[in-house]
This record gives sequence, C-alpha cells and structure tokens, in this order.
Amino acid sequence: MRDRLVLLAAALAAFGASLGSGFHFDDYAIFSDPALTSPGGWLHIWGLRQTRPLTYLTYWLNYQTGGTDPLGYHLLNLALHVAAVWLAYECLRRLVPARVAWMAAAIFAIHPLQAESVDYIWGRSMVLATLLCCGSLLAWMCGRPWISVACFAAALLAKEECAAFPLVLVLLEWFPAQANPLPHKGREHQRKWAIGGMLLLSLAAGLRVIWAAAVTPGAQAGARAGITPANYALAQGVVILRYLRLLVIPWGFTVDPDIRVPAWWLGAVAWAAILGLAVFAWRRGARWGLWLLAGLVLLVPSSSIFPAADLAADRRMYLPLLGFAAAAAILLERMPGRILVCAALLGISVFRTQIWRSDEALWREALAQAPRKVRPRIQLARTVSPPEALQLLDEARRLAPGDPAIAAETGKTLLSAGNAAAALSEFGRALALDPRDADNYNNRGVALAALGQYEAARLDFERALRISPGLSSAAENLRKMQGR
Repeated sequence: MRDRLVLLAAALAAFGASLGSGFHFDDYAIFSDPALTSPGGWLHIWGLRQTRPLTYLTYWLNYQTGGTDPLGYHLLNLALHVAAVWLAYECLRRLVPARVAWMAAAIFAIHPLQAESVDYIWGRSMVLATLLCCGSLLAWMCGRPWISVACFAAALLAKEECAAFPLVLVLLEWFPAQANPLPHKGREHQRKWAIGGMLLLSLAAGLRVIWAAAVTPGAQAGARAGITPANYALAQGVVILRYLRLLVIPWGFTVDPDIRVPAWWLGAVAWAAILGLAVFAWRRGARWGLWLLAGLVLLVPSSSIFPAADLAADRRMYLPLLGFAAAAAILLERMPGRILVCAALLGISVFRTQIWRSDEALWREALAQAPRKVRPRIQLARTVSPPEALQLLDEARRLAPGDPAIAAETGKTLLSAGNAAAALSEFGRALALDPRDADNYNNRGVALAALGQYEAARLDFERALRISPGLSSAAENLRKMQGR
C-alpha cells in the first residue's frame, strides 16, 4: 500500500497546481456547444456524428454542476490521472518485477509529457481512454475477457485514438516467453473471440471518425485537415522521433510545436530509424523491447496516415507512455540514482504545470519555440493589452497575409478597444477571405450593432445561424436584436 500511496502523492505533486488554473484554447468550445450547456444536452452527445461522447458527457456533468468555474474541470482531470496511475501500476506489477513496475508507474505518473493531458481540460479524452484501457488490461489478466471488451468499448467512446490497444494484447500474447508475456487465464477460444471483437470495435470506431470528419463542418481531421495522408505520414516520422526525444530529454515542450512536412528523404530516414528500432526490439526478444513496441503500436492511430490539422500534440503520448515508461524502467533497473531521475522528472512537471496556469506564459513559450508560426501570435494577442495585441497581429499578417483568422482577431481587438468602425473593416476582410465561416458573420454583426446598424447586424446573425445552426453566440446576439 505504501508504494501505491507514494505514486499517487507524486502524481498530485507533479500536477496538483493545475487546480488553480483556468481554461485554455479549445476548452472554451465547451461553453459554445448547446449539447454541453443545456440540461437535456446529454442526449445529443450520443449522436452518430459526435466523436468522444463519453468524454463529452464528463464535460456536460462539469458544466451542469459547476458552470464556468474551472476548478471542477481540473479536479476531474487530476482525479482521472491519479486513477489511471493506480490502475497502470496494478497492471504492470502483474507483468514485470515489482521494482520495475513501480518505476514504470512513477514515470507514467510524473513525466512532463503528461502535463498537456492533465493540465489541459481538452486533453481529458486521452486520460479517460487510458484509464479504461488499463481497466481492460487488468480484466484481461484476471481471466475476464468479455469485461475487458466492455472496458475497451468504453475507452473508444472516450477517445478513438486508443484503437490500437487490442494489438498490444496480441503483442503480449505472441512476444517471446522470456519477456514475461501476458498471464494466460481463461479459455483460449474465449480470448481469441474477445480479441476479434475488440478489433471489430476499433474498425467501427475508425470508420465512424472518418465519416464524422467528412460530414462535420469545421472538422480538423481527415479530408478537412488540410493535408494529404501521404504528407501527414511523412511528417509523423519526424514527430515520433520528437516524442522519443522528449521522453529521454524532457525539455523543449510547447503547446504548439513548429512541425512541418519534411523533405521526402528526411521523412523516409526518420521512418527507417523508427522501423529499425522496432525490428531491433523484436529480434532481441527482451522485456524492454516488448514495451517499446507496445508504445509504438499505441501511437499508430494518431501518428500514421489519418490526417489531423495539428501534426503533433504531446497529449497523444499519454497512453503510449505506458509502454515507453515500462521500457525505460526496465533499462534503468540496474542504474544507480533512479530516484534522482524521478526527482528531475517531478521538478520539470511542476514547472510545466506552472506554465499551464497562465495563458500568457503558455503562448509566450509557444511563440519562443515557434517564431515562424501564426497561431501563437493570435493566441497571445488574446491575453495582452490592445497595443501589444495589434503589434502581434501585424507580425502575423506579414507572415500569412491571406489568413482570415488574423483579420478576425484584429477586429475583435479593435472592438474591445472601442474602435468599432476599424473592427468592421477587419471583419469584412475576414469574410472576404472566408465567406463560409459563421463566426465571421457573427463578428461583423457585433460590430454593426455597436455602430447602431441594427438591421444589418440582424441579417448577419441570421446568416451565421444558417451556416452553423448551433452557434450559440449568434443565437444570443439575434435574440438581443429581436428585443429592440
């Protein structure tokens, strides 16, 4: 019991300061989604287009019980992480020696790669999915394959990126015996049917995500990600090597890394290095090789060919870190000063959590790490005074003169500074660059209303709602116009 309490205390020490944090970036989408803010919205969460419905249900519960107070959201994130650490340790101690299991669970609990998933409310989906995958693994080892299938099905409802988990079970079954394979409990034919059922669930979840991304306006994945599967796969070789580097040398983190599609030869070299490492691990047949391969397999859904607008995101490493942490713990087993390694990881995670407590610190760090990117400037502009914000947005416009998001953010900044006429001009520019964006019509309507042009504002709010019927801000603005 003492070992478990130390692990949980370490996880709380690493990320506990997140309880004093606020909302960041995509977190604000929670408050613009009627399905999350209305009392009966929990029913709409289970619609066919909605990915991650189980995670969305937790957001709905947070909103219904705590409104816009960030404490409850961060408290649930932290509680889910602590529970995931507990279950991860319960699984690992059945698969590897006790000392290795504790070290692996400690790395999983406090590594700074986990900060984005734990400190960022929108990263909750991977924490919840990992918790349920650990429950699935534990049930599997206890000879309860169908409970394992049920836990995995729930994990897919939390985040579809856990789809490769059944392949890890297959890997554990097939890996050489000296690597301490999965304990065989229950009948073999039941395990085979259960694995088959899990793979079918993964296939169904993957097909649903592809379909939902294709039919949902504004989706940032699949055909709407703005990148071809080939280019995405090419970039992922570099991305995976970056993840592995951060695992070993945990410094240089950022919420918005500057990852671009590399030259074909560079991407090919990166993938060759990854495949070479995987082949080496398999042929050695060692315990560390088993867990290294498990980590790489768990990365496949997010880091292969299915495109996403963001080429890299540290939160995608949350579940794979379970495998990588076990591999690292095995390699560190005979190394003196292992506790010093844990202490260093803990200190860096405490620092990362402090960065996540402040939007301004988070985006200043991102800008320093990626000075050529536009998004850090737009996000930082939202946290600073109007004069500095306008300077940042002017720099962004020089980098990307055709980006409608820059014009829209400039308009918002001017509007907040009381210059509605100049804001109207910027919103008009944003609409000219992207005439199908409902937010652009809503923003222009706000500027028109500020200038007293109420009828024109009403028409813009109506246009916004025709494009995006669920845009709650436009609906609220239209109600205000109708009251005049």
